[in-house]
Amino acid sequence: MRAEQGWIVTGALNVRNLQEATPQLRQIEDAGDTQLDMSQLDALDTAGAYMLQKLRLKIEASGAEFQFVNLKPDHEALIERVALAMPRPDPVSTSRLSVTDLLERMGRGVVGAGMFLVELIAMLGLFLARLAYLLRHPSEFRMTALVHHCDQVGWKAVPIVALMGFLIGVVLAFQGSVQLRQFGAEIFVVDLIAISILRELGILLTAIIVAGRTASSFTAAIGSMKMREEIDAMRTLAIDPATALFVPRILALLITLPILGAIANVMGLFGGAMMAWIELGISPGMFMTRLLEDTSLDHVIVGFVKAPVFAMIIGVIGCHAGMQVGGNAESLGAQTSAAVVRAIFMVIVADALFSVFFAIMGI
Repeated sequence: MRAEQGWIVTGALNVRNLQEATPQLRQIEDAGDTQLDMSQLDALDTAGAYMLQKLRLKIEASGAEFQFVNLKPDHEALIERVALAMPRPDPVSTSRLSVTDLLERMGRGVVGAGMFLVELIAMLGLFLARLAYLLRHPSEFRMTALVHHCDQVGWKAVPIVALMGFLIGVVLAFQGSVQLRQFGAEIFVVDLIAISILRELGILLTAIIVAGRTASSFTAAIGSMKMREEIDAMRTLAIDPATALFVPRILALLITLPILGAIANVMGLFGGAMMAWIELGISPGMFMTRLLEDTSLDHVIVGFVKAPVFAMIIGVIGCHAGMQVGGNAESLGAQTSAAVVRAIFMVIVADALFSVFFAIMGI
């Protein structure tokens, strides 16, 4: 209400009468310099303090001065506490990054990538050490967990890997037939399909699919256990998490990824043979004859040599990301997404290195 030397608040200002008080407080917003006498304020809660703080901010934003008068200590403490909790807009940085800032940011990124590689190597060493220990103590090996993970990462991935391989074969045959027909060399579509699938695409695309579905599941499972402090409980019970969690998962990948790659190769050749028959009139018998006579076994070996490396990359990155999960769901989601991206990226980098190596070796 209006007083002789400003405005005065009387009675209580709390959540119960805030709706009635709001129109009166809005009358003060355009009053210019304001003194709000609080001597007759009997009760104040956080809702009332929030309204008073908003009123003060609006008046001060207009360039006028605002002042509480005769404010009781407990009311003043509550208003100041609410003021500290008021949301503030994020500061907008208008300064442009200098060359030094860009170099610093780049350097931090390089150091972070280096530390990540060091942690992956440490995780790989931990897996190999636990695997060597289990070879000396086979009674401690968790066969049930290995079979379970083989079912999860291998058997349940067969449909999507088979479909992917079939479609890749169809696409290669169709695109190859379009180009080779221009030169009257349709028969070479068999070589194109065989070399592309057996040497590169079969195992690479299988590893990418497995990285997408398995690295994320490893991270989610281990990260959830870490959030629920189950890993700490395992350590308390003298159960080594690396032996119980990492070894069965990575071993399952080492066993199943070459099998999935073989399935992708067979289905790719089958799809390519079907499309070559439909598009170019190359019968399945002719396709098989040319495949066996003109395709070197080196292409098959080169493809399968990559499988254990891809499996190790996917398994180590998935388990490492799971151990990096913090204590909240946001961290779990971030690490799960990061594990998929990192696993696929590292698989492609490894495949490129394999290609360069085999080219240098003349294989």
